Amino acid sequence: MPYIQEAIERKHLSGNGDFTKRCQTWFESYLGCNKALLTHSCTAALEIAALLVNIQPEDEVIMPSYTFVSTANAFVLRGAVPVFVDIRPDTLNIDESKIESAITPKTKAIVPVHYAGVSCEMKIISSLAEKYHLTVIEDAAQGFMATYNNKALGSFGQLASISFHETKNVLCGEGGILIINSPQFEDRAEIIWEKGTNRSQFFQGRVDKYTWVDIGSSYLPSDINAAFLWAQLEVAEMITQKRIHLWNLYHNLLRDLEAKGEIRRPIIPNDCKHNAHMYYILLSDSAIRSDLINKLKAQGISSVFHYIPLHSSPAGMKFGRVSGDMTLTDENSKRLLRLPMFPDLTEEHLTYVVHALSSFFK
Repeated sequence: MPYIQEAIERKHLSGNGDFTKRCQTWFESYLGCNKALLTHSCTAALEIAALLVNIQPEDEVIMPSYTFVSTANAFVLRGAVPVFVDIRPDTLNIDESKIESAITPKTKAIVPVHYAGVSCEMKIISSLAEKYHLTVIEDAAQGFMATYNNKALGSFGQLASISFHETKNVLCGEGGILIINSPQFEDRAEIIWEKGTNRSQFFQGRVDKYTWVDIGSSYLPSDINAAFLWAQLEVAEMITQKRIHLWNLYHNLLRDLEAKGEIRRPIIPNDCKHNAHMYYILLSDSAIRSDLINKLKAQGISSVFHYIPLHSSPAGMKFGRVSGDMTLTDENSKRLLRLPMFPDLTEEHLTYVVHALSSFFK
């Protein structure tokens, strides 16, 4: 509240105020990126990325189908074709071994999505992008404070996006940030971000007046949102460690159910450090999942499944295409169940959830 009050007292409630700049500077230092631009959503950050790489009608963009609709929409809005690739059995991230066969002369970019705050195999993905002269745009919506080979997610692609939606670990209600790791995109990103004007260059003293110079839109969040986010960034490490503690507790308490073959717990590769964005289990089939959701609900426990795969959705079939087999995406989307994970969750709550799960399988 003090920061929000401060933002109000500064009488700068619109975007690009003092708290916006503080947040952007924090990310530039944390990620070592060329520039970070706060946006009103992660969706907006992806849309700016699509503009920056000059996505044109019929261009193709490779991505997983098991992701939120914004991953595809940002590129479909520019007329591109999302090309859906199956996921890995362990992390449920895009299967890097199937990306190369999806590449065609029309491919413009690869969009890896770090599901549940666990990194994709960025070494191989980056190598493929370099080999075929493609842009990597990281969808790190769920990946803040997670790493791959000790390097923060959001720092691998030429461009990246992070979400601060209220469902994320660090939040401001609605919000996101565009991460620019390649200097070639820096100037134009600010222009698009500033509604297509060179307003930022004007305030930097680089031009004597600002005017409309390119396409753009209203992507800036209110400085009140930025003030809320700033307070969260100050305790981001503490938030992450608390979530990891709860995640580890789930993981230990559910070991026996996995040993009995009732569930499968999340798998974290050795080169990945996750952020405990969520804790999910994989069940035998959708019928058991539906039954379990109802039984948990009767005990006051909210558990939910996640995405309907984009390739099987009406818009996905209309705007995109599939590369190869999508068996794992289809199967796991029907088996996955997310367990409660939120800041006020206590060890007692968590133990209650695990006890309810154990009782169900008995």
